[in-house]
Amino acid sequence: MQKKAPTIRDVAAHAGVSVMTASRAVSGKGPVSAKARTAVQQAVAALGYIPNASARALAGNADRRVALLHSNSTTSAYLGELLLGALAEAPQRHLHLVVEQCAPGAFAEEIVDQVSHAHVAGVILPPPLCDWSELVERLQARDIAVVGIAPDMAGPDILTVGIDDRHAAYDLTRHLIDLGHRRIGFIEGNPRHRASLRRLQGFRQCLNDHGIPPDPAWIVPGDFSFRSGLDAAERLMNLPDRPTAIFACNDDMAAAAITVAHQRRINVPADVTICGFDDTPLANAIWPALTTIRQPIRDMAREAIGLLGIHFRNQDEGAEGEPAARVKLDYQLIRRQSDAVPARH
Repeated sequence: MQKKAPTIRDVAAHAGVSVMTASRAVSGKGPVSAKARTAVQQAVAALGYIPNASARALAGNADRRVALLHSNSTTSAYLGELLLGALAEAPQRHLHLVVEQCAPGAFAEEIVDQVSHAHVAGVILPPPLCDWSELVERLQARDIAVVGIAPDMAGPDILTVGIDDRHAAYDLTRHLIDLGHRRIGFIEGNPRHRASLRRLQGFRQCLNDHGIPPDPAWIVPGDFSFRSGLDAAERLMNLPDRPTAIFACNDDMAAAAITVAHQRRINVPADVTICGFDDTPLANAIWPALTTIRQPIRDMAREAIGLLGIHFRNQDEGAEGEPAARVKLDYQLIRRQSDAVPARH
């Protein structure tokens, strides 16, 4: 097994100083006492620590590079909103944004090498990459700052931005129940995205709290893609006692469900209510326009860039603290034309 390369944290522990002090001593930026500098230099020699390429490239005044990583399971609408938010905020923080795609089946170390070769000092990880613990750990081992978008895990070294997916799903389900629906179908998202599980948990919890036993046949798999939404909606609408409402885990799958309803001449929302999640531009571009949960995806990206900017500023100024590890943003239930009280038969 390959020995893990020493990190700046290892150097700090060996020298008996803080991580910030060790970072300043290695980079030559910021005040460091002669005693601490000597201790750090000795620790560097003893451990064989080599500053990563990003740190060396950023020793001057050039803007730092940060990367938005994405995988083939990140939908184009979600990625597009993240990218717009990050592009708007990066110049304000004197950060240069690059976009890196993770090749399907790539190992964590290969992705980290890819990021390091791009001289990146920080990364933003959207789902499902944010929950890949090995990738996060290997990035941190190279002293690359990490911000996770809506991750399940959270620790002292990973900055996070997200919403309360569970509570948002609960609120949307309660909205459907308040309209009078009792037979509610649910289209799951990609199982690799932990947000999908949290939304399912919120859905189940709301049904349970209102004394509605969930029918397993009304919960069908999807993967956030339009294609999977078509298949899932076909399954739900083929049921002999089909749901009067469908809650899809994102707008793409909800739009697919509306397409299936149109094909079957089932009126939305008179015969079936269909709701989504995210409030991407698609939600307001289809007919009828989607009732959905507005997840502030662009703002999440802006906050992620902001957290990286604060992190780097603290490094440069020798501040000992980190910004708040978790940022929770508000969501909104946006009601449009795709929901109504259930039809009477």
